[in-house]
Amino acid sequence: MNNNNTYSAFSGYRRISTGDLGTVLTAVKPFVDGEAERLLIFDHSSGRQVDFDFRGTLDDVLSRAMPDKAAADAPGEAQKSGKGRPKLGVVAGEVTLLPRHWEWLAAQPLKASGTLRRLVDEARAKDAASPKKRIEALETILRSLAGNLPNFEDAVRALYASDNGRFFLCITEWPQDVRKFIGEWLADM
Repeated sequence: MNNNNTYSAFSGYRRISTGDLGTVLTAVKPFVDGEAERLLIFDHSSGRQVDFDFRGTLDDVLSRAMPDKAAADAPGEAQKSGKGRPKLGVVAGEVTLLPRHWEWLAAQPLKASGTLRRLVDEARAKDAASPKKRIEALETILRSLAGNLPNFEDAVRALYASDNGRFFLCITEWPQDVRKFIGEWLADM
């Protein structure tokens, strides 16, 4: 379960789907149309709950949630002219560096913008993959999903203490889909 660009959706304590955004939204749309009880969708990279506009058809939902993908998939779309890469959402900004930084950037095989983007992406991936960030993201999900379940606070303390035995003992009474989700998350760490 790669946590970058991975989402999970739950209806109550039942997991509907886990995967990339398109997969999860496709699985969730029928539940929304059928007026499911409580529906929660989580972004694995942060653990935060995310909301989407489910009005209209599945294509409508996907095009609103993933406008860059919809634009790239649209047949016969004319390329926008001008500087930059507008389809990628490139936004011009200002960067202030010391001369030694500019010298280092100039010596790199990519242009300065490409090198800076690569460095930022590498730092973001490293940060998101850190065990501490992964535990914090899981706790954020569990607070929304399982905060009212028995032994929740003890389970969170055990999670941060890396006491897996105690943690799994604390969650034995939790619904099966929630326990399975947690097990997959921890196995991927």
